[in-house]
Amino acid sequence: MDGQARLMMQIRVKLFAILKDAVGAGELTLELPEPSTVESAGKALLAQAPALGNYLPRVAFAVNREYVKPDTELHPDDELALIPPVSGG
Repeated sequence: MDGQARLMMQIRVKLFAILKDAVGAGELTLELPEPSTVESAGKALLAQAPALGNYLPRVAFAVNREYVKPDTELHPDDELALIPPVSGG
């Protein structure tokens, strides 16, 4: 490392339906380095909650209630929601 401390930020992660059941909680807090993206948050989330591994490739992501792509940059205190695919018939 270059001797400089890396800035860290916290984001809230909301989990719904089967994701909430897999983890046993509807909300988690992640501490991430600045800058971070939705994709890097997903990787950090897997390290914290490995039970999401089977679901993460199929979820939709929303930041502050707007659907986003994995390369979207996150900011301190953002809310990242993981929305599982909906099945119906």
